[in-house]
Formats: sequence, structure tokens, C-alpha cells
Amino acid sequence: MTLEEMTWEFAEIFDELDTKQINEVVAANVPLETLDFFIKYTEDFCKGEILSKATRGQLPNLMLVGYLLRTLEERLDIVEN
Repeated sequence: MTLEEMTWEFAEIFDELDTKQINEVVAANVPLETLDFFIKYTEDFCKGEILSKATRGQLPNLMLVGYLLRTLEERLDIVEN
């Protein structure tokens, strides 16, 4: 499986999860300190940037999805072709 294939599979599965299941995935795979870092980092990043409130609110989620993808990649030992 390539990194691209894994990413598409992850997106399809993640899209089917309800809120409780997403919270379980996050709780099992992401330390609380990491979540706090994402929030603080994006707050600092957004200072002085012209971004809508909605976009600002989604940045921690984007970092979280990237983190989950990287964690999955490491666990599956994906090699990019």
C-alpha cells in the first residue's frame, strides 16, 4: 500500500465515523499535550493573518488529521513508491 492509497482509505473510513468513534480514535492515539499544542500553535500562527473565524477554528483539526495519518503511516510502515 502506498502513502496515497493509505491516505484515501483513511479519509473514507474517517468520514464514516460518528463523533463518539472519532473521539475514541483521538483518545487512543493522541496525547492530550499534543492536542493542546495544536490549539496553541494555531492560535499563534493566526496572529496577524487574515483568516476567517471558521478557518481559524479548523486549523487544529487539520493538524490533528495530519498527526493521525503520520501515526498510521508509522504503524503500517508505509514506504512511498
